[in-house]
Amino acid sequence: MTIVRTIAATALLMGFAGMGMASEKVDPATSAAVTEKLTAEGYDVRSVQMEDGMIEVYAIKDGAKLEIYLNDAYEIVKVKNED
Repeated sequence: MTIVRTIAATALLMGFAGMGMASEKVDPATSAAVTEKLTAEGYDVRSVQMEDGMIEVYAIKDGAKLEIYLNDAYEIVKVKNED
């Protein structure tokens, strides 16, 4: 029985650890607003998520794969080149 409990506890802890690393979903209205804004600026938006309290966008512009972080006012605060 102890082995079964250990395995169950380990599986439960691994599940919680994975939840901490996962990105949060963005509500559809926010996703649409961010996509519209960045598309107007020449970005090809691939995904919109929440990461550490910021809006995280994966997009392509001029052939470069980018990770873009925006604040709550949809202002770009950081851009990382993924290439």
